[in-house]
Amino acid sequence: MTSMQHPPHEDINVQRAARLDCATLSDALDRLRIAGQCRRIKPCSPGFRLAGRAYTVQYEPAHGSGGNVGEYIDDVAPGSVIAIDNRGRDDVGTWGNILTEVAHRRGMAGTVIDGNNRDVALCRELGYPIFSRNTWMRTGKGRIQLKALQVPVEIGGALVWPGDILRGDPDGVLVIPRAHEEALLAIAEDIAAQEDKLREAVRAGQRLDEARRRFRYHDLQSPDYDAPARR
Repeated sequence: MTSMQHPPHEDINVQRAARLDCATLSDALDRLRIAGQCRRIKPCSPGFRLAGRAYTVQYEPAHGSGGNVGEYIDDVAPGSVIAIDNRGRDDVGTWGNILTEVAHRRGMAGTVIDGNNRDVALCRELGYPIFSRNTWMRTGKGRIQLKALQVPVEIGGALVWPGDILRGDPDGVLVIPRAHEEALLAIAEDIAAQEDKLREAVRAGQRLDEARRRFRYHDLQSPDYDAPARR
């Protein structure tokens, strides 16, 4: 199973984001000049997809042997995407199979990690979407500890605030900032509609270069783009 886990049906904008692919949303981010693409964060299985509001977790190097590395999980609301900022560290993991099992059972939408995770076989078996920089088996226990919860974090160079929408698909992950989500989703929906019209024109026999000019394909992501008249 690789479908999205437990979409929060009551959150209309999360549903809207889930219907859009990351490439289209990325173009909408570009049009608004928002750097929301999470660089080098990729799915642990090619079919993984997620959409949900961020519950943010920040780690730091451990100061001793008693560091907390996962005890927050029971307080995370179902439908959330757990966004973990471990500063991109590639020498330890921040997430493993116990957290995967608990998060899946509690109905989380997925996990996004600026760092490594391990025990990837279980997330693939359960279809629980995890996106991270990489995978490696070395534990974070005794090496990292919890610094803060529900604070602004950085994931792949993109700023994520608690409650922002995170969207992931085979192309990667991006953040839809809560302050701009209405405008961004409307732009992404319009881009998707224009691209669908372009495809229809090509399928009907129009040359691709002509169709691209007609629907201003190369300008769809531009901050100076003005939508063409509907036809």
